[in-house]
This record gives sequence, structure tokens and C-alpha cells, in this order.
Amino acid sequence: MIRINVVTLFPEFFQGPLGLSIPARAARAGLVEYNMVQLRDFTHDRHQTVDDLPYGGGSGMVMKPEPFFEAVRSLAAEGRERPDGPVLLMSARGKRFTHEDAVRLSLQPQLTLLCGHYKDVDQRVSEGLEAEEVSLGDFILTGGEIPALAIIDAVVRLLPGAISDHEAAATDSFYEGLLSPPSYTRPAEYRGMRVPEILLSGDHAKIAAWRREQAERLTRERRPDLWERHEHS
Repeated sequence: MIRINVVTLFPEFFQGPLGLSIPARAARAGLVEYNMVQLRDFTHDRHQTVDDLPYGGGSGMVMKPEPFFEAVRSLAAEGRERPDGPVLLMSARGKRFTHEDAVRLSLQPQLTLLCGHYKDVDQRVSEGLEAEEVSLGDFILTGGEIPALAIIDAVVRLLPGAISDHEAAATDSFYEGLLSPPSYTRPAEYRGMRVPEILLSGDHAKIAAWRREQAERLTRERRPDLWERHEHS
């Protein structure tokens, strides 16, 4: 079982999504435990202040280091500053999160996700807590909750038993470094658009070859970065 801690200003953000579909089934099956930590519980002033003006001037507010350090310490064994397992800080400066990261994290007994908000998080949080800074892509979100939820979903669906059909997961995009081929289901024709005849042929070897060809074509066209990595591997 993996324990996933989330340090956030908005624990309620996760209640709905984690109570549905695969994340909920995995929790009920004892494959994962979700632990939401309210960051404001680790402030010490009347207003429960978690942010302040940036040193050096500039716009926006920066989240203070003390609440994060204390929240993370509360999750650690006695005498330690951080819990076992990776600590990830959601950050636009971070390394892009990949399928390989999801696989790596799914093998850990514990994972801690730190959700920033406002303009930024004090850099001493990632440095002092040895947190990996991760990003979903080249765009900005209101806070770290959305990427944290995406990472949880990507990790949990890889846990053995979380998905009943492992073969379905094994043919997803990125599983072998390629995008997945197009999928079709009934009816065989809809609004003049027909399913490719090869998929109706019953020839499994030819179907497998077609799917591989399509996966390679789409990866070359849409994700040349992935294609280059795939060729070199």
C-alpha cells in the first residue's frame, strides 16, 4: 500500500475526485491511503498567515517556508525533518512530470505532495526539504492542487489491482514511449465515417502491425520529442 500525503490550503478540493472511479476503488481495496494536511494548521498568528511580500520587491505574494517545514515534519518519524519517500513541490519551474515518474512513484511506500498558491513558494522549501519540483507543462495554474491531483491519479492507476484490465493500461500512450494508436468501437460506420477495414479483419497479427504503425506515425507527427527519445532508446 502507498500513503499519499497532500499539503494544501484546500483539502476539500480533493474530496470529490478522490471519492470517484479508480482512486476511490483503490482506496476501498486498501491499495492507497490519502492524507490531506491543512497548511494553515501550521501557522502561529491570529490570521493564519501563509504568505508575505517577496524580498527584492515585485508583484504577487510568496508562500512562507515555516508552515511547509512544520507540516512536512508532522508527517515524519520522530527526530526526522521529512517523511520517508519522495517529496514533490508543484512548481512551474519544475521538471515536467512523465509516465516514467508515475511508475517510479507508484513503487514507493509513501509520497508527499506540496501544493503552492499565490505567486510562488519560498525557494528554501524545495531546497531544505529536498523536494523535487515538478510541473505538468508549460502553462500556469491557480495553484498546485490540480497538478497534485493529476499526479495522484497517474500514480494510483498503476498500483497492482487498481485497474482490473492491466492490458488496457499497458497500451496507453507513453507506456512504451509512444502515443497510443486511434481506437474505434461500434457502429462500424457513423455519419459516413468507417472503421478501418483492418480492424474488422480478424487478423490479429496485421491488426497489431497496423496499430504499431499508427502509434509511430502519430508520435512522429505530434510529439517529435518523444519520437526522438524512442528512436535513440
